[in-house]
Amino acid sequence: MITLAAVYVLAGLVFAAFAVLGLADRTNPKRFGSAAFWGLMALSMLGGDRLGDLGNGVLVLLLVALAGAGVLGKPQKGVEQDVREERAVLHGNGLFLLALVIPVTALGGSFLFKAHPGLVDPKQATLISLAAGVLLALGVGQAWLRPQLPLPLQQGRRLMDSVGWAAILPQMLASLGAVFALAGVGDVVGQLVEGAIPQRSLLPAVIAYGLGMALFTMVMGNAFAAFPVMFAAIGLPVLIGEHHGNPAVISAIGMLAGFCGTLMTPMAANFNLVPAALLELKDKNGVIRAQIGTALPLLIANIAFIYWFAFK
Repeated sequence: MITLAAVYVLAGLVFAAFAVLGLADRTNPKRFGSAAFWGLMALSMLGGDRLGDLGNGVLVLLLVALAGAGVLGKPQKGVEQDVREERAVLHGNGLFLLALVIPVTALGGSFLFKAHPGLVDPKQATLISLAAGVLLALGVGQAWLRPQLPLPLQQGRRLMDSVGWAAILPQMLASLGAVFALAGVGDVVGQLVEGAIPQRSLLPAVIAYGLGMALFTMVMGNAFAAFPVMFAAIGLPVLIGEHHGNPAVISAIGMLAGFCGTLMTPMAANFNLVPAALLELKDKNGVIRAQIGTALPLLIANIAFIYWFAFK
């Protein structure tokens, strides 16, 4: 049976290839730092289970040290602009079909493997299908476009070098959310809310839950990291336990309230800082500024939806 371990091996091999190719790229003035960073990521994916808690902790600290020291650099040379334009004209919008192969495979595999267990771990069907979609898209692209064999990895490595440490920030922040939950941060927040909400009234509790999801997401950069804290603090004991709210509504719309915070924070680097870097915007927070006018009304709407629909 194919398990999530196969996905970790695949990711580890890709990061290892990035490290080797980056080390050989003399156009990157900081190639040694970049190679060390992606090499540590490869080690985490390939040998994390064997490193143990202490080893993985040291590895994370090394990644943070490399990122903080500014030793990651961007390659100076890629596929020439005129070559890319020529290929874009030649293949047209059909190039987008390669990108669609990945989500279509992930969606189809999720349904197929869950309905017919045995080949793939049904609990991890979506992630395994996503990895299969990447491999399928790579194979289709190789057969159709016929690039040089190393080119996909070279371009992937250039993209990751351009993004830098921000590429792994979501993974780090999601882990931080788990640490906060185990450390009992949710209980502390719950005690603070208990003293602030008059007589545990419903509307103030809903507002505190929605705002808390958005604010914790802004701090952590990830709604999935904020959810365990706020659900343990307010969602489960107050909204569900005391006011008998619908758990599905409180959980789902609570996550949407958290995503409103995602739109307003640089900590959500993959959504807000990476696009600005790739588009070479002069204002690195330009994406956030453009999204605030959407995020705030949506947050108010999500809080209202929880109040209206979770307590019928």
